[in-house]
Amino acid sequence: MDVFSSLADGFAVALTWQNLGLALVGCFLGTIIGALPGLGPSNGVAILIPLAFTLGLPATPALILLTSVYYGAMYGGRISSILLNIPGDEPALMTTLDGYPMTKQGKAGEALALSGIASFVGAFFATWGLVFLAPQLVKVALLFGPAEYFALFTLAFATLGGIAARNQAKAVMAAALGLGVAMIGVDHQTGVPRLTFGEIHLYEGIHFLIAIVGLFAISEVFLFLEHANGTAPKASDTKLNRITAPLSMLKKTSGTMARSTVVGFIAGVLPGAGASLGSFVSYTIEKRIADKEGTFGTGDPRGVAAPEAGNNAAAGGALVPMLALGVPGSGTTAVLLAMLMALNITPGPLLFTQQPDVVWGLIAALFIGNIMLLLLNVPMVGLFVRVLQVPTKYLMPAVAMISFVGIYGLSGSTFDLMVMIIFGVAGYLLRKLDVPLVPVILGILLGNEMEKNMRRALTISDGDYSILWGSPMAIGIWCLAILGFIAPLLVGRFLRPKKDATVAP
Repeated sequence: MDVFSSLADGFAVALTWQNLGLALVGCFLGTIIGALPGLGPSNGVAILIPLAFTLGLPATPALILLTSVYYGAMYGGRISSILLNIPGDEPALMTTLDGYPMTKQGKAGEALALSGIASFVGAFFATWGLVFLAPQLVKVALLFGPAEYFALFTLAFATLGGIAARNQAKAVMAAALGLGVAMIGVDHQTGVPRLTFGEIHLYEGIHFLIAIVGLFAISEVFLFLEHANGTAPKASDTKLNRITAPLSMLKKTSGTMARSTVVGFIAGVLPGAGASLGSFVSYTIEKRIADKEGTFGTGDPRGVAAPEAGNNAAAGGALVPMLALGVPGSGTTAVLLAMLMALNITPGPLLFTQQPDVVWGLIAALFIGNIMLLLLNVPMVGLFVRVLQVPTKYLMPAVAMISFVGIYGLSGSTFDLMVMIIFGVAGYLLRKLDVPLVPVILGILLGNEMEKNMRRALTISDGDYSILWGSPMAIGIWCLAILGFIAPLLVGRFLRPKKDATVAP
């Protein structure tokens, strides 16, 4: 079969000492970043993008490094959830409900081992889903013209906030802000400067990596300055006993892992849904199916396995629309999309035919990274737990230093550093106002492509706007976009994770 032949070629690309070493480093760093409360996968990947450029890595090794960080952060998010009742990131929120009670019962090591295995099961089978589903999606996407692509980008914007979005209006405003930033610079079709205010440094537009690092990494540093004491948990809070999961526990949770993997993968493939929804829906469904004795929420191992398998499966599912259509399925894949575009690689259907070594090498690296993460996370979890004892007052200066050195290394321009700081301040203010940052990033990333496809479609139709909804496929995508925008208003409150009262802020 073509798929297995392509995957074998991918393993030939991935199995070099350099790529294996980068996958190992990425998994290790990702797990540490995921374990630290507040950073999360999006910030982790954004912080390390400049590092990948500074190292001068080619496309495939750079992607292997950053996707390993992505998967590693998804694994690592569970550590502080289980030990401290503080989720490392939003998808790990549901793990606190049964993980922390297990810690209070003296079963912290067992909960960490079980969650590591559940994460492996979810991510491993989701990667197989990516192998089989993405090429099928590519066959459909090859039929797309400019009008269908414009509708597809509209779909991405309409579902930006995700089904569990709290405020669609803020998501729309954030997207408009991102589109405005994307318009800065000289219009390549007419040669007219737009929104440059006479500043020649802005004629080439604003590089999206500068915006991403500013919005995610620098704003995180500003948020830290508000709580400058930067204390760490006590060693007694993170003490572990047995770091293995008994066979009886694995047997009891095997059905939970299987069901949650399927649910999480489907949630990840949906545009805008992301790992948070995968985790929440997996936990909710499992509770309804398996919780006959009412033990969920009191330290039931199935309550740990379900969200962990679900959110890691969703992480794999979110790569399907990003690689096949060029439309990210989650915030972290939006950052990865920026990395691909910075490497002059255009995600979408042609990626599978024009640069198969990149895409299949990446998929093969995901399989390798998963096995590495299992080997790192189960026996070495005690090492990652020690990371929680490092005060943030030492971590945040390192984040700032990597960001400044990385961005200066990209262009050698002090103007870009000032723009990055401005984006950092903007990111800080937006986060304080509870405005999501991912729509801003998507607006910056997809704005130019959306405009380009609309212009092409209008050129073909001689200015007739009806071409934008002139084919059955375009109409179908428009219907999905409208449904995706309205759905959070109707069903969002049922699907939105509710923070448990016992979860620490």
